[in-house]
Amino acid sequence: MNLLILALAPVFIILVYIYIRDKYEREPIFLLAASLIVGAFTVIPVIFVESFFDYYSLRYSGYAHTAFTAFISAGLVEEFFKFVALFYLIWRNKEFNERFDGIVYAVFISLGFAGTENILYVFEYGEPVAYTRAFTAIPAHALFGVVMGYYFSLSKFYPGKKQIRFIAALLVPVILHGIYDFILMSQHKLYLLFFVPFLFYLWRSGFKKMKELSVK
Repeated sequence: MNLLILALAPVFIILVYIYIRDKYEREPIFLLAASLIVGAFTVIPVIFVESFFDYYSLRYSGYAHTAFTAFISAGLVEEFFKFVALFYLIWRNKEFNERFDGIVYAVFISLGFAGTENILYVFEYGEPVAYTRAFTAIPAHALFGVVMGYYFSLSKFYPGKKQIRFIAALLVPVILHGIYDFILMSQHKLYLLFFVPFLFYLWRSGFKKMKELSVK
């Protein structure tokens, strides 16, 4: 039970924060819960598709293998299924009626996935991993969700460049996710020096995007 609490506590802390940030018209609890649950279930197709790409990645070696795993097996596959869930659950939903809503739903879906993934990691590797991921992987997934929701809302509510912004809602999180994983997977000292600055960039950029869309 303690491991389960450790795995899910950072997820719910961020979810509450995002819910509170939606200050003009709070989203219905049932739809937020649906987003969280759907996000959690995206782990299933992700596992199967990642297994296929992991097998394919054996054709490469060294940093090519690392890059393929980080950007394709992890970044593209995980963000793609989150994006598909966001589109089919939210795009035509009448509750998606404000700019900040895209961020809310994208983060809930992302953290549904991240929560399930975190349970798997924490139960396999134990308490130390729970503390590490609480300050790295979980916030990172939330911030990838912020970026996805940001461009998703721009595509929905802003005239012009709708297709570009729609594509950016998937492509930009994939790139950020890939960079995050590549730095960690490479275990190269020079790359690892950029990990904390990169996390800082994600936080700063994420808060800036939330502030922009939360202004009437």
